[in-house]
Amino acid sequence: MTTTRFAPSPSGRLHLGHAYSAAIGRAAGERFLLRIEDLDAGRCRPEFVAGIEEDLAWLGIAPDGAPLFQSQRTAEYAAALERLRDDQLVYPCFCTRADIAASLTAPHGDAGSAYSGTCRGLPDDPERRATTPHSWRLDSAAALARTGLPGWTEQDGTRFTGSPADLGDAILARKDAPASYHLACVVDDAATGVTLVVRGDDLRPSTPVQRLLQILLGLPEPTYLHHPLILHGDGRRLAKRDLAPTLAAMRDAGADGRRLAADLIAGCLPLGFRFSGA
Repeated sequence: MTTTRFAPSPSGRLHLGHAYSAAIGRAAGERFLLRIEDLDAGRCRPEFVAGIEEDLAWLGIAPDGAPLFQSQRTAEYAAALERLRDDQLVYPCFCTRADIAASLTAPHGDAGSAYSGTCRGLPDDPERRATTPHSWRLDSAAALARTGLPGWTEQDGTRFTGSPADLGDAILARKDAPASYHLACVVDDAATGVTLVVRGDDLRPSTPVQRLLQILLGLPEPTYLHHPLILHGDGRRLAKRDLAPTLAAMRDAGADGRRLAADLIAGCLPLGFRFSGA
């Protein structure tokens, strides 16, 4: 049985890109799950959870069973992180975002896109960890020495292999967040029996580190379907922060949600939008 999932963050209302991902996931899965990725307490709101469920109902997309809330699964993430700590595959990082940005050689580098390894190899200091905010990073060199390069398979059968440059020492947890997207994602996919991960092509770069974590934690390997993104006609990405047109607004304007979902599965977009790569 193919099991897929739709995993939005309740930090705003859903837009057309979310509808496409949910519709593709529902069509591809005999079992279709809803996961609410609400670990960012500062941005997530209960009213947006209700909005997600309302939008899916309007689209005619019915999840199988009750939604899973990541905020209720912190013990599972802590256990996975502890296993990696026991295996000496993670290390505490005391660098701030400003520290990381200053260490980048590119003049306009993104502070989250690279890490120089400043804290890798520091002696363990429990007192410092108890008093100083820090994150936990994956020691990718140590991990790769155990597993070799991770690979994954797309739904069309194409096999890909990651490279060390794809990995870096990814953050797995912060003091203010019990798990990063990477760690929570693989733990939850395994726990709920997801066999096909359906998500936008913008998340393809996450796949190598997530496959590495699956191997390290002994979790099953799913297949992946990274679909094109929906863009504005001028090429801009749809994004909550840019106030992309919401499904709620389309519904208020009289659109038929079930017809919209069927059109999206067929590859037909409303006027003014296009797929990436088109």
